[in-house]
Amino acid sequence: MKPMNEEHLAVLRRHMVELIAIHADLASEELGKATLDERVMASMRRVPRHRFVPAPLAPYAYQDMPLPIGFDKTVSQPFIVALMTDLLAPQPHEAVLEIGTGLGYQTAILAELAGQVWSVEIIEEFASHAETLLRDIGFSNIAIRVGDGSRGWSEHAPFDKILLSVAAERTPPALLEQLKPAGRLVLPLVSEGVQFLTTIDKDAAGQLETRKLIPVRFSRLETV
Repeated sequence: MKPMNEEHLAVLRRHMVELIAIHADLASEELGKATLDERVMASMRRVPRHRFVPAPLAPYAYQDMPLPIGFDKTVSQPFIVALMTDLLAPQPHEAVLEIGTGLGYQTAILAELAGQVWSVEIIEEFASHAETLLRDIGFSNIAIRVGDGSRGWSEHAPFDKILLSVAAERTPPALLEQLKPAGRLVLPLVSEGVQFLTTIDKDAAGQLETRKLIPVRFSRLETV
């Protein structure tokens, strides 16, 4: 059988986005809405997820499921990537901090929508691979460094938005400090042993408002 070409892959991406829309509709009671932002959906149609998984798994890249990428880590389920991006609502003028680059798929989605993405990854091999891949695809508004994500990236703070692609027992204080007033942080937060997708909004006075949504399953935040 001959390999899939770009046209085939584009069709599969469109089908993936249709499945994301169905999933969002089914979860509308928990989410408080039935559709995700069209800007987010358009970015999911554009970014080639098959480039962000190991080559043997490329044929499965557009199924709505997580896929292993090595080091006991996964690239997140497309619906969850879309939902977290929708909740974060990155804007073209904003700077976004991402914790947990992995191979860079979520990073690419954020970079499609934000002005600048700063991403921190603790596994050096992931950071190096993601940096090369994202540059080759054509992204110029992404910077990646190797380090402890719980400490954020103070040199470029404060950030308009912060997204964690890893689960935390509690929100790292450094990240709350590096979040701008009127900013938002999205992360999987552990509550009574269960991870919940959570949004944290900081108002102009620095007060925090937390909203817990659906249960999720992510790798844990690693610190050094």
